[in-house]
Amino acid sequence: MEGSLIQPIAVIHTDFADKFGIPRQSGRVPELKGTIVMEPAYRVPEAFRGIEDYSHLWLLFDFSAAHREQWSPTVRPPRLGGNQRVGVFATRSPFRPNPIGLSCVQLDSVEMTKDGPVLHVSGVDLLDGTPIFDIKPYLPYTDSIPEASGSFGEALRSHSLQVSFPEELLAMLPPDKRQAAVACLADDPRPSYQHDPERRYSMRFAGYDIHFYIQDDRLTVTAVDDVSTERSN
Repeated sequence: MEGSLIQPIAVIHTDFADKFGIPRQSGRVPELKGTIVMEPAYRVPEAFRGIEDYSHLWLLFDFSAAHREQWSPTVRPPRLGGNQRVGVFATRSPFRPNPIGLSCVQLDSVEMTKDGPVLHVSGVDLLDGTPIFDIKPYLPYTDSIPEASGSFGEALRSHSLQVSFPEELLAMLPPDKRQAAVACLADDPRPSYQHDPERRYSMRFAGYDIHFYIQDDRLTVTAVDDVSTERSN
């Protein structure tokens, strides 16, 4: 078969400059916001007529930070400890023959701007600057299957950490980013095979580096650094 050429139609902007800390699935942190800006060729208001009638959207996107020249038929999911291999098509690993991802987000609003229609969404799980290939409405009566089984991914449903975020450190974050930051930390950003209580972590979020450590099921924030000026220089 001849290769097909697929081009991004948009880019999404989020608070994640690095992959570490991004929720493993969309919707796990509803407070996380994203802004979808269309490429010039697709800034056509008619293409979005009726989209406000849907509460959620499917995004097909490019795992742009996971491109590789070669692909492997098996991968090592972090949720299985990073040692057990599973078929790539039995996982949502970004390291695929075609690095295409699928994410379901909530549509908050559609804004008409000088750059055409801009979609404001929440519950995102994407890196800032991720290219979007397509946008499709989520249909509850066909896209939701309550009785479906989810293999090892089922362990994610109830896992969360207690977060100790000192008030003076939390106050360093913009007010509209605090709840999302705490929720991302509670979702446990570590690879599941890391359980060293002495290990120190740093999550870059909304222009800040949030430093923390984890003992048992409690995450404690130790410092917050404003790194927004580094990104602009």
